[in-house]
Amino acid sequence: MIETHPSLAQQEFIEKEKQHRRNVRFLRLMLLVLLLSIWELCARLGIINDFIFSSPTRVTMTFIDMVKDHSIFVHTGVTVMETLISFVLVVGFGLLISILLWSSRSISEVLEPYLVMLNSLPKSALAPILIVWLGNNIKTIIVASISVAVFGCIMTLHTGFSQTDPDKIKLIYSLGGTKKDVLLKVLLPSSIPLIISNMKVNIGLCLVGVIIGEFLAANKGLGYLIIYGSQVFKMDLVVMSIVILCIVSAILYQGITILEKKIKF
Repeated sequence: MIETHPSLAQQEFIEKEKQHRRNVRFLRLMLLVLLLSIWELCARLGIINDFIFSSPTRVTMTFIDMVKDHSIFVHTGVTVMETLISFVLVVGFGLLISILLWSSRSISEVLEPYLVMLNSLPKSALAPILIVWLGNNIKTIIVASISVAVFGCIMTLHTGFSQTDPDKIKLIYSLGGTKKDVLLKVLLPSSIPLIISNMKVNIGLCLVGVIIGEFLAANKGLGYLIIYGSQVFKMDLVVMSIVILCIVSAILYQGITILEKKIKF
């Protein structure tokens, strides 16, 4: 086997790209440090009221206190668990119902206006009803989270399935294939990029739905901490919970991105 080595121009281009990525990471870090420094300085100088706006130092101390009694791990773990359960159910239901709509034109045309209506409905309006129906428990939170993401997931996947290359579908049928062959050999393989892209959106929506549910029907979780902290004016607790939510959402999104890189289209 003949080994090929990159040319000098290719090596220079690769090195420039690496340097660009290093510069971007450095500037991101510096921007974060700058914003935190300004926030802390304004709080210490009295420019902002640190009781209302908190400060990086107060947030850090609150976090350390909750680490010592392990309560922060319980609350974060509950929110992550509820988000992952909701996410798996949304992806599963979304795929199954989208395939059903694709397989039957009549079902698709009948259900489409209802899906549009349910997707447009503000999901926070459903939360009080879900509490009455399901009770003040984890089931309410998960159903609320699913309701935020599942209808948009179905519509996006169904639209993508409907735009599958018709020539490939005709080829399968011309070779004696069935609708099942079209599904397994053309539709799903060609839709993997769409499914992964949809998963990136859904993981964030599921987290939003979980927080909405925890606002109304929880005694654990980051959403519960936010509501509790605001009610007793512990703004350090509120800000800390929001920061942790940002970190959790970034980690979950990055997890889907890693999955995307591992799958070869």
